Amino acid sequence: MKSRKGLLLLAIVLFGGLFFAFKSSGIGGKDIIIPQKQRLLAAVGTILEEQHYSPKNINDDFSRKVFKKYLEELDGDKSEFLQSDIASLKKYETALDEEIHGNAPIEFTPAVNAIYDKRIKEVIEVYKEVLASPFDFTKEETAVLDGEKLAYVATPEERKERWRKKLKYLTLERYSDLLDEREKNKNIKDYVVKADSTLERVSREKVLKIMNDNYQRIQKTFTEEQRFSSYINVITNLMDPHSDYFPPQEKRAFDERMSGKFYGIGAQLQKDDYGVKIASVVTGGPAYKSGDIIAGDVIVKVAQGKDEPVDISGYETTDAVLLIRGNKGTEVRLTVKKQDGTIKVVSMIREEIVQDEFNARSAVITKGKDKIGYIWLQDFYANFDDINSHRCSEDVAKEVVKLKAENVNGIVIDIRNNGGGSLYEVVKMVGLFIKNGPVVQVKERSGKVDQSTWRDDDPSVLYDGPLAVMVNEFSASASEIFAGAIQDYKRGIIIGSTSTYGKGTVQKQIPFGNRNDQFSGRTDLGAMTLTFQKFYRVNGGSTQLKGITPDVVLPDPYEYYKGREKDNVEALPYDEIPKASYQLWPDNAGFESIVKKENDKIKSNASLNLLTSNLQWLAKNAELPVTLNLEKYKAHQKQIISTVNQNNTLLKIQQEMNVDPIAMDKDRLINNPNQQKAEYYKSWFKALKSDMHIDETVNMVNEMSKMRVQTVLK
Repeated sequence: MKSRKGLLLLAIVLFGGLFFAFKSSGIGGKDIIIPQKQRLLAAVGTILEEQHYSPKNINDDFSRKVFKKYLEELDGDKSEFLQSDIASLKKYETALDEEIHGNAPIEFTPAVNAIYDKRIKEVIEVYKEVLASPFDFTKEETAVLDGEKLAYVATPEERKERWRKKLKYLTLERYSDLLDEREKNKNIKDYVVKADSTLERVSREKVLKIMNDNYQRIQKTFTEEQRFSSYINVITNLMDPHSDYFPPQEKRAFDERMSGKFYGIGAQLQKDDYGVKIASVVTGGPAYKSGDIIAGDVIVKVAQGKDEPVDISGYETTDAVLLIRGNKGTEVRLTVKKQDGTIKVVSMIREEIVQDEFNARSAVITKGKDKIGYIWLQDFYANFDDINSHRCSEDVAKEVVKLKAENVNGIVIDIRNNGGGSLYEVVKMVGLFIKNGPVVQVKERSGKVDQSTWRDDDPSVLYDGPLAVMVNEFSASASEIFAGAIQDYKRGIIIGSTSTYGKGTVQKQIPFGNRNDQFSGRTDLGAMTLTFQKFYRVNGGSTQLKGITPDVVLPDPYEYYKGREKDNVEALPYDEIPKASYQLWPDNAGFESIVKKENDKIKSNASLNLLTSNLQWLAKNAELPVTLNLEKYKAHQKQIISTVNQNNTLLKIQQEMNVDPIAMDKDRLINNPNQQKAEYYKSWFKALKSDMHIDETVNMVNEMSKMRVQTVLK
C-alpha cells in the first residue's frame, strides 16, 4: 500500500515530467518558453486524460461543455452577459480542447475577461439607476430568479428589466420586514412611526449597499487569476464533481480543514459597516504578543512580509482570512486603524493555531437510569505530514474510552453533515468496533479490485456494546464507508434521511509548480484533487450515486432539495463488484425487530408525517417564480413562516434531554478560558438537548441495550 505521502511524491514526479515536456525548441534550437497559465492548463488536461479513473475525451464535445459551463459560472443568473457576447465568443466553442492540450495559446479566457469587466461596470450603473427610483408594489408582477430557467438577455434594455425585477424583489423583502416592524412597535413610547415612502426608500438604500459591497468585492477579489482558477475547475468538474483545482490559498485552506490547525495570528475577525475588524484576540497568539492588536481594530491592508500591501476594503471576512493565514514562520503585516483614528502597521510571525473545537467530542445523555454515550464527528480529519497532529480515529477512540468509564449502555456516533476525509482514518475507526476484516474495497482505473489493503487486521475491539450511527444527505465519502461497513457487518443500526450523499470515489492530490513551504507539500501553483479510484462496500455495492440507505429513516429538513451526487449530471455511475469475505457481528440478534418496530412507529407518527408533507411543500415552493406584489408576497411569506416554524417545533422534542459533558471534559468544554470557545460549546450542548433525531436514536439504542441484556440472561 502506498502512503498518502508516497502518492504525493509520485504525483510531483509525474507533474515535473509534464512541465518539462512543455518546453520545446524553436527555430535555430532556441527554447520557446510557454506561459505559466498555458503550462498549468495543459498539465491539468494531460493528468485528466491519463490518470483520471474514467476520463472523458477532451474533444470538441467536451469543449462545448466547458464553454457553456464557464460562462454560466461567471453569470449564474444571466443578468450580466448579453446574447451578443455569447455569440462573439462562439468561435472558441470547439477550440478549447486545443487550448487544454497545449496545442494553441489561451485566447478564450482573455476574451471573456474583456467582456466580463465591461459588463460588470455596466451593471453597476444599471442597478444604481434602477434603485434611484421608488418601486410600485401594487402591480401584478412575478420574477424568475433561477438562472437555469432563463436565457441570456438580447439587449441592454432587456437586461435592465431583468435587474429591475431582481432588485424589486430584494427591496420587497426588506420593505415587508420594515412594515412588520412598524406595526409591531407603533404603540411603543418614543418609537418613530415612519411613512411607507420612507420605509420603501430605506429598503432601496439597504439593497444598494448590498449591491455595492458585492460588486466592490467582485472587482477587487475576483481577479483574472481567480477567474482562471474557476475556469480550470470547470474543466476538472466536467470529468466528475470531485476532481478539483485549488489555487495556492484555497489549497492551504483545504489542508487546514483536514488537519484542524493553521498558521495565523490568533485573532477572530468579523465584518461590519466599517470593514473587517478584530473581534477578539487569542491569549498567547502572535496578535496578543505583539501588544498592538486589540478588539475593535479595523484591518485596512494586509501584506505578505515586505510585499506590497493589499487594500482589503470591500473584502468579506473569508477573503481577509485567506490573506492573513499563511505558511509556518512567515511574516504578515497588518495595517490597522485604531479606535482613536490612528493608523498603525503591525508585523507578526505566523504561528500554529489549533482548531480543537472541530475535533471529535462526546457527551452523556441520561434518560432515567439509562446513560447513552454520544460522539460528534464533523470530519474524518488527519494530517499525515505531522505525526503529532490530531487524527479522528485516535480522538474517537479516546472518547469511547471516556464513555466506557461513564458506564454508558450504548453509544451513538453522529456523522450528519460529515463530508468525509481520510480513507485511512475511516478504516482505523471501523476497526474500533469490529474484530477484523475488510472495511472497503477499492477498484482501480484498470478494473483491478483491491480487497486486502483497506482492512482492519487488529482482532481487538475497543467497544462491543450497542451502537447506532446517525447520517443525513450531507454524510459523504468516508462517512458512507463508515456507515456502510457498520451496516454490512450488522455491527450497529444506521438512522437518518432516505440516503446519504452518494460519493463513492477516491481522490489523490497532485501539486503543481515549485514547493513554496518547507513544512508542507504546498506549491506556488496550487494543487489538484484527482479522482483515480472508486470504492465499494464489503457487500460489493458502490456508494456512488445511491449512498447508504439507513435501516431507520427519519424525515430530514433537506430531504427534498436537489443536493446529492445523483443530482449532478457529471457524476460517475453506480455499479457493483463481487462481495468480500467477512464475518457478521455475532451479537446482532434482534436488530431486525428493533428496526421494524422503529420504522413502524415513525410511519404511524402523525407529527413526522406532517413534517414530511411540509418539507415537500417547501422544496416545491422554492422552485416557483416569486411575486413582486406586496399583498401576495406577505400572504405567501406568512404561509412559509408558519410552515417553517411548525417544522422547527416538530424537529425539537418538547421535554429536553439531560445532556452533560464527561466530567474530565467539563473545564475544556464549559469552562474554557477562551470565551468564544466556551460559548460555542455551551450552544452545542443546548442544541443537543432538543434534537428530535438524537432523541429517537437514543431511544433506539436503549432498546438495543435492553434486548442485549435479555439475550445475555437467556
